Amino acid sequence: MNYTQLKAAVEDSVENTFSATDFATLTKLAEDKIYNSVQLPALRKNVTGDLSAGNQYLAAPNDFLSVYSMAVFPAAGGEYTFLLNKDVNFIRESYPNPSVTGVPRYYALFGPVYNLPTELTFILGPTPVAGYKAELHYFYYPESISTAGTSWLGDNFESVLFNAVMVEAARFMKEEADIVTMYQNQFNESFLLLKNLGDGKNRMDAYRSGQVRNPVK
Repeated sequence: MNYTQLKAAVEDSVENTFSATDFATLTKLAEDKIYNSVQLPALRKNVTGDLSAGNQYLAAPNDFLSVYSMAVFPAAGGEYTFLLNKDVNFIRESYPNPSVTGVPRYYALFGPVYNLPTELTFILGPTPVAGYKAELHYFYYPESISTAGTSWLGDNFESVLFNAVMVEAARFMKEEADIVTMYQNQFNESFLLLKNLGDGKNRMDAYRSGQVRNPVK
């Protein structure tokens, strides 16, 4: 289901026409709800970059939301070392002199960049030595179907996306509580299938973990 099809299906169901701006907003609200309720490979991203020798701070990607893992490795090639997540005060106490460099072992989410308050940065401990790179696996919001036209969610789980938008549309139209509840229940039923995929099948190995177990913990 692409964006045009989604808009047409929702408008036909609620017998109402939405402006382009209003429907895009409703769609993004629905997507945010879904993306924050299930772990999907489509929401993972990977980036690598050079660490700045003598600089204990590392800028997060502009679309960064949360960390799955961070690792460092020699720029010339070699073994990956996965960093342990700690608090900022742990790194400050363990490595009080930022001029002392080494291979980082820990990282913490430090806070916004001083000149870009909407973007985040990490602090590493110890301060990186020369010749190392970092690899970050992180959670991000993919481009909304409202601007991209298509999305993984629309292509693979259109029922979840459709029902989530229906809930937002009913609220926008100030429908009666029982109508909103009906749409919410329909969303919940379809969402269980996506939850089973993202938090179940995509996180299991039949050889090592056996078959799908429900509920997923």
